[in-house]
Amino acid sequence: MTDHATRRRIWGWMFFDWAQQPYATLGLTFVFAPYFAAVASDVFMAQGLAETAAEAETQGLWSLGQTLAGLVVAFSAPFLGAWADATGRKLPWIYGFVLIAIACAAALWMLAPSGEMLMLALALFWIGFVASESAFNLNNALLPGLGRVQDMGRISGNAGAFGYWGGVLALFLMLLLFVEQDNGKTLIGLSPPFGLDAEQREGTRSVGPFIALWFALFLIPYVLWVREPAAAALPGARFGAVLDDLWTSVKSAFRRRSCASFLLGSMFYRDALSGLYTYGGIYARQVLDWSIVQIGVFGIVAAIAAAVVTWIGGLADSRYGPKPVIVTCVSVLSAVGLIIIGMTREQVFGVPLPDGSVVPDVIFYGCGVVIGGAGGVLYSASRSMMVRHCDPARPAEGFGLFALTGKATAFLAPALIGLVTALTQNTQLGYIPIVALFLLGLVLLIWVHPEGDRAE
Repeated sequence: MTDHATRRRIWGWMFFDWAQQPYATLGLTFVFAPYFAAVASDVFMAQGLAETAAEAETQGLWSLGQTLAGLVVAFSAPFLGAWADATGRKLPWIYGFVLIAIACAAALWMLAPSGEMLMLALALFWIGFVASESAFNLNNALLPGLGRVQDMGRISGNAGAFGYWGGVLALFLMLLLFVEQDNGKTLIGLSPPFGLDAEQREGTRSVGPFIALWFALFLIPYVLWVREPAAAALPGARFGAVLDDLWTSVKSAFRRRSCASFLLGSMFYRDALSGLYTYGGIYARQVLDWSIVQIGVFGIVAAIAAAVVTWIGGLADSRYGPKPVIVTCVSVLSAVGLIIIGMTREQVFGVPLPDGSVVPDVIFYGCGVVIGGAGGVLYSASRSMMVRHCDPARPAEGFGLFALTGKATAFLAPALIGLVTALTQNTQLGYIPIVALFLLGLVLLIWVHPEGDRAE
């Protein structure tokens, strides 16, 4: 393959991060999630619940959806990866899952402020999430074939940064042109375009079709430039044989100390990071009483930080290796979790604040910068570290295990957050499990070798 063809293939692979990012940025975190929370809370209050109880019920409902979706991703990913390796066909699976994600995202339009289709919209969002994550996991398995092992950190970091810039642009366009403020105007004082009805929140509801269109449009370079090597095709794969080989690989992975420690440690810290991402917008809405537009601006700041810091993190990964980068990020994110737990609109770690104080807003913006930056680097470096623990002949299976351990306890963070929130009836205290999961992951990293299985 020529240098030009290699660069084009790398760019095509990176475009997947760009195309998929708005599903997380606009859907999971900064626009649809807080909009869903606002609509669901209004529905529950209309049914007679007090405001605090309605908010807790909403968070619990969202947690249930995330839990079920995470379990489906977790337990399907290893088999999908093993099957893709055995057949040598990853791209058809990727395209099929992308089509499902696009269809589900487009259907989110149906969630009206009245709460009609509330449960259907919730189900479709998480079905689309499962499809999007499944495609992403299989796409990660193409990373080892894009360059040398020492190049993995830089390629992964560049892709992550490129994806975050896509998220920044998408969120910027949504806030400027579509998401209504309380006065029915967008952030720059415009009415939503195309005759969208601000009273029915049609500008905000268009986030679903926007995600779908973005995904479809920017996947074109991926379709044109990314090809699987012809030599990867292995005819004759059988369901039973794939399961047998997968079980053998799972047992082998967990007999290797560095690999097992990394998979288990990343299982906990990625679950905690997912909790921060998923509930960040809900925390801002319910604890700090931010509007969706404010949350969106916060999202832009966090995404810009993620884009810049993830690129820097990729360079650090290439120079120092992924382990010290991962340890630094997990430590910093643990501190952020403690800040979120200790802060409300009225006080910070027990120190009372005057009415109308902007201190909580400033602190949370700072937290957003750290969450965005450290979170982006953490995933990029973890992807790079997984390459060091993969069988070069079976990368999709290895990344399937990576997805399994990343999602196998997907129920844990949302379930614990939901449980603690329900027991305390306090959204703020519901974040205690996030810190515990980060610290548990940090401890397990002690037994991870910086060079992975290559050093064993």
